[in-house]
Amino acid sequence: MRPLAISYGCPAFQAALRVRVLPRAVSFVAEARRRRRSGRAERPAEYGPATAVMFRRKLSALDYHNPAGFNCRDETEFRNFIVWLEDQKIRHYKIEDRGNLRNIHNATEWTKSFEKYLKDVNCPFTVQERQETIDWLLGLAVRLEYGDNADKYKDSTPEGNKNADNAAKNAEPLINLDVNNPDFKAGVMALANLLQIQRHDDYLVMLKAIRILVQERLSQDAVAKANQSKEGLPVSLDKHILGFDTGDAVLNEAAQILRLLHIEELRELQTKINEAIVAVQAIIADPKTDHRLGKVGR
Repeated sequence: MRPLAISYGCPAFQAALRVRVLPRAVSFVAEARRRRRSGRAERPAEYGPATAVMFRRKLSALDYHNPAGFNCRDETEFRNFIVWLEDQKIRHYKIEDRGNLRNIHNATEWTKSFEKYLKDVNCPFTVQERQETIDWLLGLAVRLEYGDNADKYKDSTPEGNKNADNAAKNAEPLINLDVNNPDFKAGVMALANLLQIQRHDDYLVMLKAIRILVQERLSQDAVAKANQSKEGLPVSLDKHILGFDTGDAVLNEAAQILRLLHIEELRELQTKINEAIVAVQAIIADPKTDHRLGKVGR
């Protein structure tokens, strides 16, 4: 029985990741990329946090009714959004030709109509590439909106010189970059895939999105919290039943450690919930005893 500490820095856990898990993960990612290039795999349906931010800015510019709460993974909301975009902003079809696109309740027919619509507006992406399609259509709508109201926007000025100076300073590190360098493109694409940031034709735009995400998600407080080491109590893995077998002793051990870490997090969550309940009860509970209602005997 080898005592192991329940910690993210556990040597056995790190060894399992380094020797067994990471090589297999790398192989899996390489196979997924190969299948995607060959056209046999669809793009994942999950969207990273930076994607919602990029959508929100363009939706706000277009006066969308709910830019902060837009959920492109919801089929009904997505279809209504496409109809709104065509009716209010793009207006590529005549009003009488938009019937098929408005028929959002027939999934098969609507998908065919949407595929035709993308071809008609010369969108370079397919139906399966939903986030890229949304971003491209939003960009098209913004361009058309500006074209319709050029006089309104041509005299727009920055909010302040300070903001302009700060933006210039922030952009300085990107001035001397060679955006056509294959190594630069490969590095930006690798970071975008790692952080789940949507693709864009301009690699500088993707790099700026990566910078924003890093600034927001990797602040000093977040880094300090991540660097805090946890010292757990020694626990014998032989006393804990995993419940399933991966066929690999090292992976079984790593799975046991992950399960124990998860249980520890659940205990911390339960403790916080109990503390919240006690705090609320201390505010709303004010028991008072009326001795006049008391009786002795029956």
